[in-house]
Amino acid sequence: MTSIEDRVAALEEQLAALAARLDRSPSEVGEPAARTRDVFWALEGLKERVAGGAGAVLYTGVVEPAEGERYEWQYGVAAADLLAEDWSAAASPLSALAHPVRLLLLREVLRGRHAAAELSEVEGLGTSGQLYHHLRQLVSAGWLRTNGRGQYIVPAERVVPLLVTLTAATR
Repeated sequence: MTSIEDRVAALEEQLAALAARLDRSPSEVGEPAARTRDVFWALEGLKERVAGGAGAVLYTGVVEPAEGERYEWQYGVAAADLLAEDWSAAASPLSALAHPVRLLLLREVLRGRHAAAELSEVEGLGTSGQLYHHLRQLVSAGWLRTNGRGQYIVPAERVVPLLVTLTAATR
């Protein structure tokens, strides 16, 4: 029978090996690079493109929010450029999203309700005056466009960024 000291020493060795393994990259631990590439395929592709730089941010998506609608979008920016920008320009578009009724409106428009009359039927939007106030805020911030006949759409170039913003805010 093994002594308690020997068993504790063996456990300490195993624990140290596990801790060291956590500190190494998957390839150092013998995990297949292909498996890592499968999980982080977008990240690995981005790292290849910006090798030697200060990094970058990329978002991309393929979305079919309503029948007959499909949006594909990709945007990337160098981290240094993003950090050098004046972020105050983001205040208006972000503040337009900071209201539950506006988020509900955006979701309903993405789901296929484009007419103001259809939107007014959605529970929880308030009076028609409140509805139009929120629609104007979203149009002003660029999250919605109107064709002038009471029809609203989320511009194609805003669909994936909107969903990315919501994902970031809720994760």
